Amino acid sequence: MHDVRMKGFRERIGVSAALAILEQRVGCLDSEPVPITLGSARVAARDVVAAVDVPHFARAAMDGYALSGESTFGATSYAPLELPVRGDSMPARAFATSVPRGEAIRIATGAPVPAGCDAVLMAEYAEEFERDAQKWVRVTTAVAPLKNVSQIGEDVRSGTTVVSRGRRLRPQDLAVLSAVGVATVEVVRRPTVCILITGDELLPAGSTPCGARIPDANGPMLDALCSRDGAASVTTHHVLDRRDLVEAALASATQDVVIVSGGSSVGPEDHAPSVLSKLGELTVHGVAMRPASPTGFGFLSEPQRPVFLMPGNPVSCLCAYEFFAGPTVRALGGLPRDWPHRRCRLQLRDKIVSVLGRTDYVRVVVSDGVVPLMTSGASIISSTTRADGVVIVDSGKEGHAEGEWVDVLLYD
Repeated sequence: MHDVRMKGFRERIGVSAALAILEQRVGCLDSEPVPITLGSARVAARDVVAAVDVPHFARAAMDGYALSGESTFGATSYAPLELPVRGDSMPARAFATSVPRGEAIRIATGAPVPAGCDAVLMAEYAEEFERDAQKWVRVTTAVAPLKNVSQIGEDVRSGTTVVSRGRRLRPQDLAVLSAVGVATVEVVRRPTVCILITGDELLPAGSTPCGARIPDANGPMLDALCSRDGAASVTTHHVLDRRDLVEAALASATQDVVIVSGGSSVGPEDHAPSVLSKLGELTVHGVAMRPASPTGFGFLSEPQRPVFLMPGNPVSCLCAYEFFAGPTVRALGGLPRDWPHRRCRLQLRDKIVSVLGRTDYVRVVVSDGVVPLMTSGASIISSTTRADGVVIVDSGKEGHAEGEWVDVLLYD
C-alpha cells in the first residue's frame, strides 16, 4: 500500500508524461440515443447518413408563378407576354395535374412545382389581372428554365453523411437531422462526477468563516468546472479527515469520475493516496509543476474509473483540474481534450521566471501586454479573479524574457 505521509515525494512525474498516461487509458464513454431536441452540444457517437433527398420534390424558391421557362422567352417590360393562370400550388397543397406549356400556376415559396413547369417567375416581374372571367398574368421579363426552383436533392442527397462521428452537434446540425427525418441521434454518454471535499476545517460553501474553520471554496469551483466540461451530473460530498471515512466515501462512489479535493499530499492527514492505492491503483502521485505539485491520480477497478487527487489550496486545485481532470471529463464525453479557453498571443511587459523540468501555471493581467501577477501563493484564490488568464511555462524553459511573445489562455 502506498503511504508517503511525512516522508515527502521521492520524485515527481512531468506533466507531459502524466497526460500521456491519461490519454492512453481514458477514452470516450459508450453511446446513448437522445431526441434531436436534446442533442445540442452533444457529441455524435456514429455517422448519420441521410435516407432521403432534401428537398424530396422540386419546390419553388420564390413567390410567383410556376411555368415553362421557354414560354417566357422574348418577354420584356415593353413587350410583355400574357399567360392564363390555371390555379395555385401552395405548401402542402400541390397543384394536382400537369400544366401545359403557355400557362402558369400561382405558387408560394416552398410549394411543389407542378409537372410541366420548370421555372418560377418572381412576383415582382408579374402583373396579375382578370379578363373574361379568367385570371391572367402579364410577364415582363424572361425566366430561364430551372430558375428559382430548388431541385430534388439540391440541399442533401440521399446517402450523404450529414453528421460525422465525433462532431459536437450545433443547432444547425439538429435542423439538418430533422430535415432528413432523424428523430433520435446516438451521442456519447456524458460522464457523471463525484466530488469528495475533505477537511475537518471546512464549513459548507458560502458559510461565514468562524474560528479556525473556513468555507469550502473548491466545491463550487469544481462543480462549475465539471459542468462547463460537459458532465451530466455532479455530486458533492464533504468528508472528515479520517481514513475510514475517506475510504468509505471513495469505495461507495459509483460515478464515472471521482475528484478528491484535499488530503492529496504527504501530511499526517493526507489519506487519499494510500486509500486509492488500496482500493484500486495510484498511478501518479506528485507532478513537476507549480502550483499543484501534490496532485495525483489513479483508477478504481470494476469498471475502471479515473480518480483525481487535488490539493486543497484553491489555486492548486484549479490548476490540477485544468491540466488533468478537465481534459479527462471532456474526453469521456467525446469532446476534445484541449483546454476550452480562448487563446491570444501577446507580448510580456515583465519577465516570467521558472525552473527547468517544471511546468508553471502563471496568472497574468492583460494591459498593454502581459504582466505576471506578483501574488503567486497557491491559497490566494482571489488572484484568479484579478487575473485575465494564465501563461503556461513549459518544463523545457526557464521562463520568458521581458518583451517575448507568449500564448495567453484567457479565463473568459
